[in-house]
Amino acid sequence: MSAYIAAVRWRRKPDERFVYGRYGRGHEWAFDGGATVIASASPHVVPAPYSVAAGVDPEEALVASLSSCHMLFFLDFARRAGFVVDSYDDEAEGVMEAGPGGRDWMAQVTLRPRVVFSGDKRPRRAEVEALHHRAHEACYIANSVKSEVRVEGSEDGLAAG
Repeated sequence: MSAYIAAVRWRRKPDERFVYGRYGRGHEWAFDGGATVIASASPHVVPAPYSVAAGVDPEEALVASLSSCHMLFFLDFARRAGFVVDSYDDEAEGVMEAGPGGRDWMAQVTLRPRVVFSGDKRPRRAEVEALHHRAHEACYIANSVKSEVRVEGSEDGLAAG
């Protein structure tokens, strides 16, 4: 199989009082293709000024990873079925809850893809639902988490009927 590497880098500033919890949670993610992302603890968990609101937090990254993985498989399966997808937009949402033993976890992630089709061959709603099901079953990230993943899709440009 494959291996994936992400470099995560954080440095304490000299004036930060680490042992008192007064230190910045802003850090950087670097990936092998050259992309660098500003990251931070969630402002929902660590208030400013110790978090970076503009940074991506691990919870958002998990939701984005699930959405992106699902989309990539959906697009491939739609292509193989002969459908043309013009756009795919998702406003995915993750919900944190207290789990057994009081440990918080990402209990549910809802994907809300809006897919626009064009071309001569258009899918019916049942075919789109089957594509979403196949994409969910194939998604490596969805297969790796215990969170419930829901898909509440909508479509434009479907076949009549």
